[in-house]
Amino acid sequence: TFRQIIDNGYAYSSNGSVYFDTAAWRKERGYLAKLKPESVGDLDALAEGEGKFTDISSQEKKNQVDFALWKASKPGEPFWESPWGQGRPGWHIECSAMADSICDGKLDIHSGGEDLLFPHHDNEILQAEGYSNSKQWVNYFIHAGHLSIEGCKMSKSLKNFITIKDALKKNTGRQLRIHFLSHSWRGGLDYSESAMSEAVNTEKYFNDFFLLVKYHQSTLGEGITSFVKLTDLELGLYAKLQDSEKAVHEALCDSFDTPTAMRVLKTILSDAYSYLHVQKDPNVRLLVQIAVYVTKILSVFGVVSSNDKIGFGGSGAEGAQSTDEIVLPFVKALSQFRDEVRTSAIELKATAILQSCDGLRNNVLPELGVRLEDREIGEPAVFKIDDKETLLREKKQRQEELARKEKEKAEKAAAKEKAAKDKLEKGKLSPLEMFRNDQYSAWDDTGLPTSDAKGTPITNSQMKKLKKLQTVQDKLHKQYLQHISDLEI
Repeated sequence: TFRQIIDNGYAYSSNGSVYFDTAAWRKERGYLAKLKPESVGDLDALAEGEGKFTDISSQEKKNQVDFALWKASKPGEPFWESPWGQGRPGWHIECSAMADSICDGKLDIHSGGEDLLFPHHDNEILQAEGYSNSKQWVNYFIHAGHLSIEGCKMSKSLKNFITIKDALKKNTGRQLRIHFLSHSWRGGLDYSESAMSEAVNTEKYFNDFFLLVKYHQSTLGEGITSFVKLTDLELGLYAKLQDSEKAVHEALCDSFDTPTAMRVLKTILSDAYSYLHVQKDPNVRLLVQIAVYVTKILSVFGVVSSNDKIGFGGSGAEGAQSTDEIVLPFVKALSQFRDEVRTSAIELKATAILQSCDGLRNNVLPELGVRLEDREIGEPAVFKIDDKETLLREKKQRQEELARKEKEKAEKAAAKEKAAKDKLEKGKLSPLEMFRNDQYSAWDDTGLPTSDAKGTPITNSQMKKLKKLQTVQDKLHKQYLQHISDLEI
C-alpha cells in the first residue's frame, strides 16, 4: 500500500517513516480536505489525529500538514518490520487499508462520529484515492452526533459514562430504541432520566392504543356484517391515515428523519383517540388499519420484534397463533360474566359482591397479564392483554398510593382528635379566673383586670383586648361544661 502511494507520487519516505505528500496532492488535485476544507492547517486537530507517537513539527516532514502512513518506532515502542525499518502503521492508513481490501476499492456509505470528519476521514480519502488514483473513494459519508449524559458529553475522565448493560438494567431495549428514534442520527443525543421517562411514556402511548384496538377487534362480528360504510368522520380519519403514510415516507427519505416519523405516528394515534372519544361504536376495521400501519413502521425501526400484525409482541413462530389470539376468547367470556354479575350487584346494592368484582379486576387479573377497565354502568368493561410486569408495577403503585392516603387520613384524624382534646383542656379554665394571676393586682366582678401588677390602671385599649380574650374563653368553657354534662348523661 505505502509503496503504491509512493510510486503514484503522493508519499515519500524520510528517516524510516513514510509520509503523505500533501503538497504533491494539492498540486495535482487542488484540495486537501473534501469533508471539512475549513480545517486544513488546523495543527491542533492534526496533532490529535497523529497521536502521541508522532511529533507534528518533526523536521523529517516536508510540510507540517503531511501525515504519517508508516511511522518509525522509537526504542521501547511497538513495531513491525518493513522495507523502511521497524515501525507501525499510521492511524488513518489502517482504516483505509481494511475498507479497501474488503470492499474492493470503492465504498458506497462510510459512517463515523462527527469528530472524525477531520483529519481522520479526510486523510482516509487522500490515502485511498492516492493509492488507486481514483477521483472518488466514497459516495456518501454519514457522521453521527455525540452522546451526552445529563447534558454533558460522555467521558471516562468525567466518570459520567454508562454502559449498555447498565442502561438495560434501568430500561428495556425497546425503550432505549424509542429514545434513539426520537433524535436525529446526525444530532446530539442526551441520555438522562427525564429523556428516558419520555421514552417510557411514548412506549405506553403506543401500547395502550394497540391494546385498545385489540379489544375492539375481539368484539368484531363475522362475515359481511362486520363491514360498514365509513361516515364523514371516519372518512376524515382515513384521509389523515393516508397523509400520515405519505409524511412518514417523506421523512425517512429526508436523511432518515426518524424524529419526524415518530411524531407523525403519535399524531395519527391522537387523531384516532379523538375519534374514539366521540364515536362509542367505532369502525373497528379502520382502527385496525391504523394499528397495523403503525406496527409495521415500528417494526421497520426495530421496535417490534414479534410477528404480530398489531402491537409490540406476544407471538411465536411465523404463522402460529399469537398469545392474544389464544387467550382473548377466554378473557372475553370472563369479562362478560363479570359485567353481568357487577350490574346485578349494583342494582341489588350487594356491596360484598361488588368488592369481589373489584378484587378480580385489581388483584387477580393483573397477575395473569390482563388489564380490565370498567366503564359507565351498562357498558361492557374493556379488557386488554398487557405486560404482566407493567400491571404488577401499577398494582404496587395503587397499593402504595392507597396506603399513603390511609396514613394521611389517620394522621388528620389524630390531629383533629388532639385539637379537640386541647380545646377541652383549655376550656376547663373559667373566664372569671383566667386573669387572676400575678400580672394584675385588681379585678372587677366579671374577672376582668382593672390594674396591672404595679397598680397602674388598665387603659381602654388594653381592656378592649382583654374582653375579647375573655369572650373566647367563655365560649370554650361553656363547650367544656356541655361535654362534661353529656358524659354524665
